[in-house]
Amino acid sequence: MAPIDLSAAPFNLDDEAIAWVHATRDGLAPRDKLAQLFVLLVRGPVDDALEAVKAFRPGGITRIYSDDLASEISFARQLDTAGPAPMLVSADLEGSRMSLPFGTSVPNPLGLAAVDDVEATTAISTIMAEEARAVGLNWSFTPVIDINAAWRSAIVGTRSYGSDIDKIERHALAQIAAFQANGVAATVKHWPGEGYDDRDQHLVTTINPLTIAEWEEQFGRLYRSAIDAGVLSVMSAHIAFPDFVRELDPEATSEAFRPASLSRLLNETLLRERLGFQGLIVSDATPMAGLGDWGPRDETLPELVIAGCDVILFSDDPNGDLMRLVKAVADGRLTQERVDEAVTRVLALKAALGLHKERPEPNLDTASRIVATTEKLAKAKEVTARMPTLVKDTANLLPLSPAKYKRVLIYSTGAVQPFAPMPIPLSLPDRLTQEGFEVTVHTPDLAVRAADYDLVLYLLAEETLLTRSRIFLDWKRLTGSVFGAMHRHWHEVPTLMVSLGFPYYLYDAPRVSTYINAYGSSDAIQEAVLDTLLGRVPFTGTSPVDPFCGSEQAKY
Repeated sequence: MAPIDLSAAPFNLDDEAIAWVHATRDGLAPRDKLAQLFVLLVRGPVDDALEAVKAFRPGGITRIYSDDLASEISFARQLDTAGPAPMLVSADLEGSRMSLPFGTSVPNPLGLAAVDDVEATTAISTIMAEEARAVGLNWSFTPVIDINAAWRSAIVGTRSYGSDIDKIERHALAQIAAFQANGVAATVKHWPGEGYDDRDQHLVTTINPLTIAEWEEQFGRLYRSAIDAGVLSVMSAHIAFPDFVRELDPEATSEAFRPASLSRLLNETLLRERLGFQGLIVSDATPMAGLGDWGPRDETLPELVIAGCDVILFSDDPNGDLMRLVKAVADGRLTQERVDEAVTRVLALKAALGLHKERPEPNLDTASRIVATTEKLAKAKEVTARMPTLVKDTANLLPLSPAKYKRVLIYSTGAVQPFAPMPIPLSLPDRLTQEGFEVTVHTPDLAVRAADYDLVLYLLAEETLLTRSRIFLDWKRLTGSVFGAMHRHWHEVPTLMVSLGFPYYLYDAPRVSTYINAYGSSDAIQEAVLDTLLGRVPFTGTSPVDPFCGSEQAKY
């Protein structure tokens, strides 16, 4: 095994920590070494979750948290005894509806980019990290440094800091610094860069189509900056980069489209050798079709490690996948040297987070003093209030008031979430009612007469969604019929469209006169939107993407 300088960036370990890494690695049984390479998705009741973790003894878990803080603290207190080494506990800390359910509701990346205040991003990221650490969470699969280039991409959407490289860089670096200063390892993703392919790697291997020169100016710059800033991990995704492969092999055919997660050229040659990254490489989730459509799992699962991923993210069949690694070691495809190298980096990440030292266990009393405090809620509210962005108001409709627009007809998608069987009702209609408006929420059986309403309000709430190829304004679903889909109210009744998520609906409704982007659908964001609609708070958000989708038609 080529020696890894654990005293160098990004691990920066002292002699005591290095000795712990080596001694712990060498003391692991062969089976437990392989298990250290897995991070398993853990959800559901605490007792069941803990039993599953103890049975497999992985290197880490990703916890889908409940809103029961006491239960989650109890779970966290037992984790380190569930395996032969301290546990990495991870999550996607992405804000909005990806905020911790018992914690402070914070803006998502696109919302922070609309605020465009690095101090605000630092403050929000610090809140996220402090609350995460209070419940034993020590690793986040963020920040996303993808680029909103292909605006139809439903998987980049609100997870990114927009389309401007300078803006992405400064906010991502602020989040990395805040996370890692507060004991949460940051991860930049999705290597080698997403955003120019409008498909979803949950469904297909996507492509980074840039030339090497173009890539260097954009993703190369972003990844080099993150590496220079000491980011501890990189997520290698199911994304191909054919131009780089063909620089080394001009005759490459299908191999040019091998996903990065399975590519030694992208992980070892480009990321480690050319960019100098010596931290931990974690694969993107392995149940994704972006991996699965490349080849059979008996081949691809071991190839992840062979190709340079130190951690296998998620498994629908952990014991079966463990046996796939055992067989690959036995037949020589996966060398013990490579296994030891990966285990070394896993343990080095744990040591860099101080997990090798005796440390305070998560404690309910302590967590209660840290999570969702008055100060944190106030700061999040102040930043969230700056997110809503008035894209256009050619009809001079705003501000709203019950005196001017008493009777309001609302068309709403509800908050569409990937794991929720049905859309989640929005709170904004009830908030308007409390302000004195007479609100009617449209249902498919409602016969709409323009004379019955003073305002038509469209509330669209679809944030970034996995396994959904497109987000668009689905008029038929919104109105409930083919004929409703074809009708436009804005020449009969003043009309307002608000997006609480995806910022590109003007492509499907270019002639709506008043349009707002708010980037997220949490209750805190809906409250902020209400305040701007009523004129209590000015619109100060600036669009981090082109909301007109390159079309002049939508500007008028």
